[in-house]
Amino acid sequence: MSWQPTEQDLIKFVVREARTLDEKRYDDWWEMFAEDGYYWVPLKRGQTDRWTHTSLMHEDKLLLKLRVERLKKPRAFSQHPESFCHHVLQTPEVESMDHGANAYRVRTEYMYTEIRADDKFVTAGTMYYDLRVVDGALKIVLKRVDMLDCEAPLPSIQLFQ
Repeated sequence: MSWQPTEQDLIKFVVREARTLDEKRYDDWWEMFAEDGYYWVPLKRGQTDRWTHTSLMHEDKLLLKLRVERLKKPRAFSQHPESFCHHVLQTPEVESMDHGANAYRVRTEYMYTEIRADDKFVTAGTMYYDLRVVDGALKIVLKRVDMLDCEAPLPSIQLFQ
């Protein structure tokens, strides 16, 4: 690995990832994931095991691609009317940088709003990003979204937090 990201590179990556979602550039967002990357939203506070416990969402890159493709279909029922989202992030904090292991962790507190016609869904929580450099670019190995209200009855979330 020749390029080693700085703390500022890691922070900018997280901010860019949220903006990519807000701008509905889902293909670009999908490309931000490593081939073995996962998107995980735990069902319970403090959940540590994503493999043997139920989660609100636990999707690998293939399943994320299917969701992205569905969102792009003009006949997708869930997108009539269309959904929009907006992320507000606290300044991301770099929790760990291990250039030797090519492993980086960033966290940010967030507020997320999703609207569809007159329906509005608002949540907040903490997002964790496990990142690595692949071919000179940062990639998401794991994006974990710990929703503050994860144990409450939730509506069908159409987009990505």
